[in-house]
Amino acid sequence: MKILVPIDGSEFSKNSIDFVTSRATLLGHNPTVELLSVQAAVPSRASNLVGSGALKTYYDEEAQIVLEPAVQALKKANVNAQSRFAVGEAAPTIAQVAEDTEADLIIMGSHGRSALKGLLLGSVTNAVLALSNKPVLILRNKPAPANDSLKVGVAIDGSKYGEAAVQYILKNHDLFGDNAEFHLINVVSDYSGVVMPDMAGMALPTLNESEVRSMQKEAFEEAVGPIRGGFDKAGYATKEICLVGNPGDEIAAYAKKEGLDLIVMGTRGYGAFKAAVLGSTATRIAAISETPLLVIQA
Repeated sequence: MKILVPIDGSEFSKNSIDFVTSRATLLGHNPTVELLSVQAAVPSRASNLVGSGALKTYYDEEAQIVLEPAVQALKKANVNAQSRFAVGEAAPTIAQVAEDTEADLIIMGSHGRSALKGLLLGSVTNAVLALSNKPVLILRNKPAPANDSLKVGVAIDGSKYGEAAVQYILKNHDLFGDNAEFHLINVVSDYSGVVMPDMAGMALPTLNESEVRSMQKEAFEEAVGPIRGGFDKAGYATKEICLVGNPGDEIAAYAKKEGLDLIVMGTRGYGAFKAAVLGSTATRIAAISETPLLVIQA
């Protein structure tokens, strides 16, 4: 597995290093970890005054301030890491390096935002999601998992995006541990206030409780049924979880209640002109949950 870890010396990028060291034995044989420091370009007027040689030395020295401690931390965990720096805007540079190195995963720390401050991730993380089609693991302030085998929530909604998340898990099971437990989560509507139109277009009474439960059960099975076989065939331990309400809120609350180590979900493809990049559910989870979020783009 090739892992790209952009770092800037902040507490959030330290979370990325902690996660990699905690999974050191689970990253497959000879994993490739690439540490990246992106340096902001010195204004052209100043660069012309100091010369290219001195400028390169400056960039290198600044990069090593954050890269060297990370390299040493990984070395202590028996993870060999390469390091590099690049000059430019953070997000486009990270996306380009991920493409050039054929990274399988980008790991990024992010401060996130509270629900009261808007449902946005850190600007760099959000922009990387817009510019790259690579899987991105977004880490917040939650400590790295202590156990080799993780409790993983998998958001399933019956779409191709949810299917993409499932396929990533099945192909990269080592990342989650031999005895990982996967919670297959689907959130159904409460069908509050739903009415049944008759043949003449007149509204009949709202659904009764039994009818609501039947519709919820049907919706859950439509979402989870098609992916159940893949987990069963692989012999993975699963729990099927049906929640009711707003998907983002319910998944985040469930992750906290059950102490999930990670949430995995798919979302629509990348592209700078694709609204908020993440779907509304992923955005909501990233905004209000401290649980690490692995975003698989389809």
